[in-house]
Amino acid sequence: MDLDAVRDVSRAVSAAHLFIYLVPETAEEAAGLGVTDRGPAFLAFRSAAMGAVPWQVTLAAFYNFSPRAVRAMAGVWDAASPERWQAARFRAAGRAMRRVGVQLTADHLAEARSLIDPVLACADYAGKVLAAANASVVLPPDPLVALWQQITVAREWRGDAHLVVLADNGLGPCDCLVLHTATGSLPTPLVRATRRWDDDEWSAATARLVARGWLDSHGVVTDAGRAARERIEVETDEHCAALWAPVGNAGARRFASLIAPITDAFAATTTLQGGARHSPS
Repeated sequence: MDLDAVRDVSRAVSAAHLFIYLVPETAEEAAGLGVTDRGPAFLAFRSAAMGAVPWQVTLAAFYNFSPRAVRAMAGVWDAASPERWQAARFRAAGRAMRRVGVQLTADHLAEARSLIDPVLACADYAGKVLAAANASVVLPPDPLVALWQQITVAREWRGDAHLVVLADNGLGPCDCLVLHTATGSLPTPLVRATRRWDDDEWSAATARLVARGWLDSHGVVTDAGRAARERIEVETDEHCAALWAPVGNAGARRFASLIAPITDAFAATTTLQGGARHSPS
């Protein structure tokens, strides 16, 4: 596999998946289940595929959230079962995509499924907790939402692989966020507000990165730090090459083009709430 093709399809998958955390339909569905706090709702929606797991399991699967952030989800399974959260997530996805006018013909939906289905059927799910959980979810009858769920499996597969690479590179949950924000890829206030690492924890992670030469004494990313961050992305792409191998470079690029209308439709609206407020790792 050409790693450029892997990177391109991974970006397309991530972009087509992301809207679920940002659109008002998601908050409305969560409120219908009795949860109005965006943090616990995000955690419940994203971890529902794993079942009624304790918050500690969600913390392990999500990696870069602090324990205090994830502990806030305690009680979400009392408000509604994981099955109801999953059904509400599908409703939110379908409502949002149709509100913004996602245009995918029946032929395009069928072609996209002909590419993604064998990718996921051949995938190795060892160590891919969120991907495996999402792959076990029964697909909804709505063809557009079913495709979006398959996109979700692929997105979580890459995310799970990324966590392995972070751990292999000795980047802990807070450290990876400090490095990521230092490169300018994510705004620090946003990350601090959603992941909820305190000042001492953030400072300790910064000090560890300074000691590695990845940040300077002012917390600014160094050339070595940028190179390390890119190396982590490349290593993640290398993991994902095996995922997309069943359809090859041409199939991966074709799938990316087929799902682009999902991202394009949302980009053309002003309805995304709060930017990347709860974007997954």
